[in-house]
Amino acid sequence: MIDRPESEPTPLDDAARAGWLYYVAGLTQDQIARELGTSRQRAQRLVSRAISERLIHVRLEHRVSGCLHLEAALIRRFGLKLARVAPSLGSEVDPLPSIAPTAAAEVERVLRSERPMVVAFGTGRSLRATVEEMTSMVCEQHKIVSLNGNISADGSASYYDVIFRIADRVRAPHYPMPMPVIAQDAAERELFHALKPVQSVLRLARNADVTFVGLGQMGEDAPLLKDGFITPDELAEMQELGAVGEVAGWVFDSEGRYLETSINQRVAGVRVELSEDRTVVAIAGGRRKLAALHAGLRGRLFNGLITDELTAQALLS
Repeated sequence: MIDRPESEPTPLDDAARAGWLYYVAGLTQDQIARELGTSRQRAQRLVSRAISERLIHVRLEHRVSGCLHLEAALIRRFGLKLARVAPSLGSEVDPLPSIAPTAAAEVERVLRSERPMVVAFGTGRSLRATVEEMTSMVCEQHKIVSLNGNISADGSASYYDVIFRIADRVRAPHYPMPMPVIAQDAAERELFHALKPVQSVLRLARNADVTFVGLGQMGEDAPLLKDGFITPDELAEMQELGAVGEVAGWVFDSEGRYLETSINQRVAGVRVELSEDRTVVAIAGGRRKLAALHAGLRGRLFNGLITDELTAQALLS
């Protein structure tokens, strides 16, 4: 039996301990039950809760051969600098829990470089899940910068902004984008861009050595609509113009070309554009993202991709 602390542990304490004993120490559920002085059934529930409450993060370190073949095929087919493919969780399951740890490992690999770099991050669900999977690091040699504004339409902080979260994890100088995600009009956008602190952040973001972005779809469940940045009428207008995806708020068509729309004229953040010496990595997967991924690859909006097996197979088919 393990020594008990003087104060009675909380249910989350027990769940965290059970998860640690199972996934790190390699104990069986019977052994965990004996260690914790509880029943096997309760030990099983505690291990499950450790995962559901995200108290323990599980990361696959072994590169599965099927995923390696898909990575090589993606690089050849689309001329990518980098491809990472996570094992699939099944056709009816959200792939993000598999993609996020793989993406976190790649972000950590970049940040372990001793050469000082500027690393830019978009926003969104995929980026937030990625940051939640990262381990703590000290990366004071790098600068972390946001591509997007961090203020929602009602003045609140954007829920999926990640710059402060990742800065906490990696202890690096960080540069948020202190303006709206989408301005009220082009004139307001220009007012923000005229501010010297904003100009400094924009310059850093435009010249980032490595950029990580999520991709948003432009169907009826478009993140820009769900998060209140555009109206249903504005979404319908862009759909009529052929919009299939967006990256950092910038909307593009099926050829990966940024649309000339009133929304793109109001996006306050930096537009993602490739150059020979830059790496832009998209983190995305699932059937809803396929059209945006196809378009982004076709238009060379990014030259790196982190996705899952089923999405990779669909892109290559």
